[in-house]
Amino acid sequence: MWLLIRPLTSADSYRGAVFALVGFCFACLLTPVALLPAVPVHRVAGRGAQLTVVLLVFAVSVPACGFLAVFRTGCVRIANRLLRTALPVPGPEAPRPDRAARARAAGWLLAHVVAGWAVTAAALLLTLTGLLLVGSWLNGGDRVQVFGLPVTVAAGWSGAWTPPAAAAALMASAWCCRGLAAAFRTLGPVLLGPGKEERFAALEARLRAMEQRTELARELHDSIGHTLTAATIQAAVAAELIDADPHGARQALAHIEQSSRSALDDLDHVLGVLRTGAASTVPRRTLADLSGLLERVRSTGTEVHADLRGDWARVPAAVSREAYRLVQEGLTNALRHAHQAPVTVRVAVEDGRGAADGAAGDWLAVELSNPVTSSRGLRGQRPRPGQGLSGLTERVRLLHGELTAGPAPDGRWRLAARIPLRAAA
Repeated sequence: MWLLIRPLTSADSYRGAVFALVGFCFACLLTPVALLPAVPVHRVAGRGAQLTVVLLVFAVSVPACGFLAVFRTGCVRIANRLLRTALPVPGPEAPRPDRAARARAAGWLLAHVVAGWAVTAAALLLTLTGLLLVGSWLNGGDRVQVFGLPVTVAAGWSGAWTPPAAAAALMASAWCCRGLAAAFRTLGPVLLGPGKEERFAALEARLRAMEQRTELARELHDSIGHTLTAATIQAAVAAELIDADPHGARQALAHIEQSSRSALDDLDHVLGVLRTGAASTVPRRTLADLSGLLERVRSTGTEVHADLRGDWARVPAAVSREAYRLVQEGLTNALRHAHQAPVTVRVAVEDGRGAADGAAGDWLAVELSNPVTSSRGLRGQRPRPGQGLSGLTERVRLLHGELTAGPAPDGRWRLAARIPLRAAA
């Protein structure tokens, strides 16, 4: 019994009623358009031909509206609002829907208008019939027309069947509206779902967002990780020198302050991009900033031997940025895992070296090496695996380069990369 009464209390029934009414009202707006060519037809061919013309005009004009992008967007919004679907709403930057998507939208609009007419008429007829039966019984009985059939409603207990009949009519009306909502909720993804071009554009947008998030994660890892590592070492140096060499301790603390401010700027930038979703517009560090990076590492007491050769102007901006991050990550790993061991850094533009496919071209070579002192890193802590090397591999691979990392035959840890300049230009 509850299953029969449930539609009367279900929000779906009322949403379906409003949805049907929207289709009915849209059909009413097109009625003058359909009647305009039907008026002269009635004078010549009669009422039957006039009805045929009206139906033909409706059958053409309603799908024609569905082919327009604005009507398709409106249908999607109405379906999401009234039927609780989760269809993507086409935005102003969305690509033009293909012919198949517009044809499906035309079919949806035509089905909405037809079903809206039918359900609205049925719901109104059932509701009015129930009210008519109860009203006639309360007024002492009468002879009424129910669906075109004469029905006698007697007074008193003989007509007590009218309230249950009216309730059944109301439940049937609610079931019609509920069924309409369920049917069109199922049809929504089929007829109003995105077309091939729209799905491809949405996929590209998601890929761009994922690439941006991955890039921000790499930037945050490289910048913050390097700063924290250097700050940890400088803090240890300051603690050792605070009594014996106060000036050296103050210098170490000043370096901590400077690097921390730089890291905070990078962190604020990354968080700002994540909050707003806008593309990064802040210039990133390049090979021209290597001297400052090397000085900050030297300030920790680590001996750095740098061999920088070549014309940085010949290096494309993308390669220059990634090479800076590569050197930064290599130095960070050296500080973590080989505390205060001497580090050798070599960055050079190589001329006339053969590429992997045999073609001649210029390459940027980046190499860092340091002795493997022990299996423990900062202040005796065992190093934990990170994402630095995997991030560097992704960076170099995107530039069609080669990266190797691991122990060399001479017992040193070696990180080396070769990036073609021509492919990144």
